[in-house]
Amino acid sequence: MNSNLVLHVDENHPLLLEGLEKIGYENHLAYDTPLENLLEGIHRYQGVVIRSRFPLDKVFIDKATSLKFIARVGAGLENIDLEYAQKKEIALLAAPEGNRNAVGEHVLGMLLALTNKLRSAHLSIQNGRWEREAHRGTELEGKTIGIVGYGNTGKSFSKKLKGFDVEVLCYDIKSKVGDENATQVSLSELQKRAQILSLHVPQTPQTTAMFNSSFIEQMSNPFWFLNSARGKAVVTEDLVQGLKTGKILGAGLDVLEYESSSFHSIFNQTNRPKALDYLLTSDRVLLSPHVGGWTTESHVKLAQTILDKITALGIHKAF
Repeated sequence: MNSNLVLHVDENHPLLLEGLEKIGYENHLAYDTPLENLLEGIHRYQGVVIRSRFPLDKVFIDKATSLKFIARVGAGLENIDLEYAQKKEIALLAAPEGNRNAVGEHVLGMLLALTNKLRSAHLSIQNGRWEREAHRGTELEGKTIGIVGYGNTGKSFSKKLKGFDVEVLCYDIKSKVGDENATQVSLSELQKRAQILSLHVPQTPQTTAMFNSSFIEQMSNPFWFLNSARGKAVVTEDLVQGLKTGKILGAGLDVLEYESSSFHSIFNQTNRPKALDYLLTSDRVLLSPHVGGWTTESHVKLAQTILDKITALGIHKAF
């Protein structure tokens, strides 16, 4: 039996397949194969490459008796039972370096579009209206921007802000992560001073529903809100209430609480939440379909990052 088989359950850039072949792996593609069918033969594979098609839980890991690594072509590992995989001594690989620039640019684009009311201005002209006063914008100059979660994408966003005359604060559970682009402060100080807030946190039990009515109440200033991290970090009903009261001036959301676990859709619910309907119709909300890190360039970078990390494991040298 081959000991160098890698199972790919999501499609990625071809360079990943080509690179793995060059170092001695045999790729098996199962982009549409149901999970129950995969479980029958998963014991044969040394590696699994996935994005978000389904979770890799204890049942999956127990059946994958030859597994040496799980590689997720994306920033986070929340669809994997991390603790159990680590207990089984399975290497866990992700690629936050691969799409951090894309996310940073996307968030900046959303912020500028929101503060300059570009979406509503475009729609008004499409509908035959030339409304200048209604679309008077707000400048970033002189504003204080708070970044919650100062890892790869948070740092990328702050770097993009260097060309603006703004103050950038960051908060993170890790100490000493601030740099020349952002001053690290406590969460309470960030909430006291920020006029723009951007989330860049992973999905963990600690971050789930962290942006809620209590968080909003602790913000001293009316503020613009951006989320390119994970939808479940936000309680959408509380976000909508903040928009209705004016505490939240506008929201740019690349991710939503209501996304499917594979991030593929928000339109698969029989009873659509009223809060989602509000987001879909508000002229103070800008939405994108979880594509902040989904650029032509990041498609290549993500695959290359994962290839480099698999190669660095050195497992292929034992063949």
